[in-house]
Amino acid sequence: MLGQKGQRKPIKRKLFLRHTKSGNRHSVLFEPLLLPCGIVLRNRLVKAAMSDSLGDGTGHPTQAQIRLYQRWAEGGVALAIVGEVQGSGKYAEKPGNLVLDDNADLERFRALARAGATQGAQLWLQLGHAGALAYPPTSAPKGPSALNLPGLICAELSRDEIATLPFEFARTARLARDAGFDGVELHAAHGFLISQFLSPLFNRRTDDYGGSIAGRMRLLLEVVEAVRAAVGPDFPVGLKLNSSDQLEGGLDAEGALSVIAALDETELDLIDISGGTYFPGTRSASDRGGKGPYFVDFTKRARAVTTKPLMATGGFKTLSQAEEAVASGAIDLVGMARALALEPSLPKLWQARQMAEPAFPRFTEAPEGGMTAWYTMRLTEIGEDRDLAATGDLADAFATYEARDKERAEIWLRRFSGT
Repeated sequence: MLGQKGQRKPIKRKLFLRHTKSGNRHSVLFEPLLLPCGIVLRNRLVKAAMSDSLGDGTGHPTQAQIRLYQRWAEGGVALAIVGEVQGSGKYAEKPGNLVLDDNADLERFRALARAGATQGAQLWLQLGHAGALAYPPTSAPKGPSALNLPGLICAELSRDEIATLPFEFARTARLARDAGFDGVELHAAHGFLISQFLSPLFNRRTDDYGGSIAGRMRLLLEVVEAVRAAVGPDFPVGLKLNSSDQLEGGLDAEGALSVIAALDETELDLIDISGGTYFPGTRSASDRGGKGPYFVDFTKRARAVTTKPLMATGGFKTLSQAEEAVASGAIDLVGMARALALEPSLPKLWQARQMAEPAFPRFTEAPEGGMTAWYTMRLTEIGEDRDLAATGDLADAFATYEARDKERAEIWLRRFSGT
């Protein structure tokens, strides 16, 4: 939505929790949300990006992946975001990632875009680059700085390589638009490349892409600007950002607030707040557990420095938690991943005031990556329309997940070895 001289008009937030004529409670979660670009989301519930690992190894969607996003759309989400879509085959997070570049078969991506937009839902692609955390069997990891740590070895990106990154993100965003997707989210969280530039732990550069937070956020701002120029003013562009890296020496909350203040001057449509880093030997924020949503307290602080719509992703397990967070004004959208892996129709059930809380599994002594593997195999079941109670135990899921990655890594190397 543009005002004079191409400036966007600020969106006035309206929060609703009212009663219908019949006396039934009308939830704030099912009010629409107008994004700054003029696009309207049908409610406040979002399937947040997660690595579904359902690409076919050549960077293309599988039928199971297409069906998975169709089921979430049919289940009532306003928006689903496909995690970690790469702009090339060089720095993928996993060999199940999608790769949207000039060599991709756009018709296969269009099939995914159509399925994910069923019944008025929107489907966005999360644009990623794993950088220093790129999957070693298929990559030669590179990050802001060279690192030689236990479990993490990477080379340093040159200035010329950094200069190409905004154009790569912009190209992928343009291809996403051309393939029929409804928007994109830039991945600047969880320790992937843009997040690495923001973090003093990963970024030890002494040039103008390092040092103070102003230097460390330079690449992020260049990517946002390039992507917006590539897709035009009416195509949604969001960004996922850590509230903190949850690592000693990483990006902290004050640094994240500085980034959000700078992003308020851009033409972003949504800031998705999460936290934690997939650093070797650490667990994700989701694996650490805890009571209640993880990042709502931080979004309350972020409200003071931005007018952008805010989403929090992490820890939402119940209907009451989601309603309270939106009704309080702390966030505009609720990002959920694992809850929707347990029940893909949760938004429709919540609208009918049913299943206030999905039944979350409890595991003891989960290996590193074990929980991620279990939920990833759960997504495979949903996409294959199999019995949702059929997911095996943690060890079985982890073994199947690892074997599938190994098989797809071989396919990936054959596909992308010349790139």
